Amino acid sequence: MPVIGNRRIIAPSILAADFGKIDRAIGLIEQAGGDWIHLDVMDGVFVPPITFGAQMIQSIRKLTELVLDAHLMTINPGSHLDAFARAGADRFTFHIETEVHSHRLISQINDLGISSGIAIVPSTPISAIEELLDIVDQVLIMTVNPGWGGQSMIAKTLEKVRRLEKLRLEGGGDFLICIDGGFKLENSHEIWDAGVDVAVMGSAFFEAENPGELLDKGRSQ
Repeated sequence: MPVIGNRRIIAPSILAADFGKIDRAIGLIEQAGGDWIHLDVMDGVFVPPITFGAQMIQSIRKLTELVLDAHLMTINPGSHLDAFARAGADRFTFHIETEVHSHRLISQINDLGISSGIAIVPSTPISAIEELLDIVDQVLIMTVNPGWGGQSMIAKTLEKVRRLEKLRLEGGGDFLICIDGGFKLENSHEIWDAGVDVAVMGSAFFEAENPGELLDKGRSQ
């Protein structure tokens, strides 16, 4: 079905959770009404930190039926596709900056029956992905420089969201628009108004006194 309006989906990022209490973190996301669970996979090459891989996805899959949204900040992302699909990822997003044969990889993701996504860092223009918009399910705009949580959103990146929304309205594709980085109550209205469908929330969610109330307000502002 065509994407109409924005969905206001909020996806807490497990990267901001206490890995020693991952079951509690998943339970907190469910109880608070999180829509998806965002999984930031970093390889220590494309971005400095190393996080986790398919084994973590598999463990999380056993704990929840929520959508598992895997965001691979890795080189050679296609080499991990089969493992992530077997582990139970529902969505597989890779960076255009790391994959020369992006069209082929998107087709491979779609053929596995999971949702495909392409991501760009703040310095990459929308023009780099325009040829792929008609075949991809999700576009993720990094609104901070990838690698660490707790950063403030780079305001100019919302211009890319507005450009994507314009292309979508003009029939340029049927995809969700996602942003990752710096989402909080103070800027939620501006983010949704720009055309965002999915917002990743990291430290702001796990540090909140009342995460459920935070998500409710974050969707409604």
